[in-house]
Amino acid sequence: MRFEKRTPQLRLRLEGWRSRAVLALVAAGFAVLAGRAFWLQGLNHDFLQQKGEARYGRVVEMPASRGPVVDRNGQPLAISTPVESIWASPEDFEADGAGVQALARALAVPAAEIRQKVANKDRQFVWLKRHIPPDQALKVMALGVPGVFQQREYRRFYPAGETMAHVVGFTGIDDAGQEGIELAKQGTLAGAPGSRKVIKDRKGRIVEDVESLRVPRDGRQVVLSIDQRLQFLAHRELKAAVDSHRAKGGALVMLDARTGEVLALVNQPDYNPNNRAALTGRQTRNRSVTDIFEPGSTMKPFTVAAALDAGIVKPGTQIQTAPGTMTIGGWTISDSHPHGVLTVQEVIQKSSNVGTAKIQLQMAAADIGAFYRDLGFGAVPETGFPGEAKGLLRPASKWRPIEQATMAYGHGISVSLLQMARAYTIFAADGHLLPLSLVKRENLPIGRPLVSRETARDVARMLEMAVGPGGTAPRAAVAGYRLAGKTGTAHKPEAGGYAESKYVSSFVGFGPVSSPRFVVAVMIDEPSGAKYYGGDVSAPVFASVMGAALRMFSIPPDAPRTIDARAPVRPAATEARAPVAGSEG
Repeated sequence: MRFEKRTPQLRLRLEGWRSRAVLALVAAGFAVLAGRAFWLQGLNHDFLQQKGEARYGRVVEMPASRGPVVDRNGQPLAISTPVESIWASPEDFEADGAGVQALARALAVPAAEIRQKVANKDRQFVWLKRHIPPDQALKVMALGVPGVFQQREYRRFYPAGETMAHVVGFTGIDDAGQEGIELAKQGTLAGAPGSRKVIKDRKGRIVEDVESLRVPRDGRQVVLSIDQRLQFLAHRELKAAVDSHRAKGGALVMLDARTGEVLALVNQPDYNPNNRAALTGRQTRNRSVTDIFEPGSTMKPFTVAAALDAGIVKPGTQIQTAPGTMTIGGWTISDSHPHGVLTVQEVIQKSSNVGTAKIQLQMAAADIGAFYRDLGFGAVPETGFPGEAKGLLRPASKWRPIEQATMAYGHGISVSLLQMARAYTIFAADGHLLPLSLVKRENLPIGRPLVSRETARDVARMLEMAVGPGGTAPRAAVAGYRLAGKTGTAHKPEAGGYAESKYVSSFVGFGPVSSPRFVVAVMIDEPSGAKYYGGDVSAPVFASVMGAALRMFSIPPDAPRTIDARAPVRPAATEARAPVAGSEG
């Protein structure tokens, strides 16, 4: 008989309920896994996707190019050039001492500065150096330092340098406008940066460009009313005058007498916007727009225009100015040269303070005050330029008789040179005050009529006499052309009174008289030396700029005979005595 040997394990049988329990446990495990997968992939997908992308995905900004600024003829005044900037991710930065030294040499910065910037490993972005040349950036990136990257940016360049500095202004390191047109037109010039999504590896290197999220929009071009040729001319002549007379500063504004466009606007001192390492606030100040001064005798034509238009006087009306002084409420107004009886047109030609004050006192303060405000005094010129000054003009209801008299020759009122240049457009545009513009205009503007055509032309003839023989500004004459204008020399206000030896010398005029094309206003602040009258200091600048501009634009001569501006002419300057500071015509 044969016996089979069997192991006990083979004889064991699993009970039925146990097999079913094991099957249930396995099924439950699969169910849990399926539920978890559904939770992760379905219900919590967005959160997990975001966390995952945060570890390898990045959104990279795509810089936009700033729009160019050009003059009225398309000449570039501000352009953007591509530059490279180097940045680092401190959490990914890996470099030993030698690597940091090599990086510092390539960037031309101290090694300690790099160590300090990358010391905080919690930061993901830090600039190492911005706006470097592309060849320097190549040397930096050739080092292959992990966590160091380059980014394309744009740097502003100003081809005209000092000549256009006060008009165009400049941008900061982030390419945002800081001064001038760059600031005033920031919204137009700036554009909008774009962005794109990329995948980076653990060392921060871009391994895949996923998609473009936003296309960068470059800034738009701004076309100024400035003519760079006239700007260069004005800058040269003003700088020469300020240096020659050792003046504290100066300003010049040139307008198109037909459109009100600003063709030139320069100031002294100036600066180079391409190199601002030692820049001071005194250099950046746009005196033509932001500074105010007492205009002196350049105000006299407005007094006469208001009186003519109101029918109070006529060009031939005689005014008694003898004995060359007049007293109002204990204050004395005087002419430095007694003239006796003068006609209204001779009052302007000889620049008589006494004669102008007598004319102004014949008008109601409310009427002349309203006329001054209509001319734009006491209000911003609204060119959009940053820091426009509105000047100082007290309400007429608060004027005392002496104040009304002194305002006739430009004391007790303060204006900017831009305001004064604009006000003179009423004489060049047949009585219409033109709106100003620093941007090129396509159409002729509609001026605001303030005086009649006859009044404007009568005053223009008087101003032409002031430039001719016997007037206060023979040095403003240009051979072959009929020009008109008015000088002003005012003591500067100081400590509640007027400084005895500090002056603001100015000249405002236009030409040619037969068909006005340009209005030019010149101001020299605190000229030193023996010459300080507007006729000696500012009028020659006007003549140089106006003469060159007329020839540049081939404006035909309109004078029947030339005037020798070098001929000796006795100055008809008048100067009031303190405490009422006077002005020279």
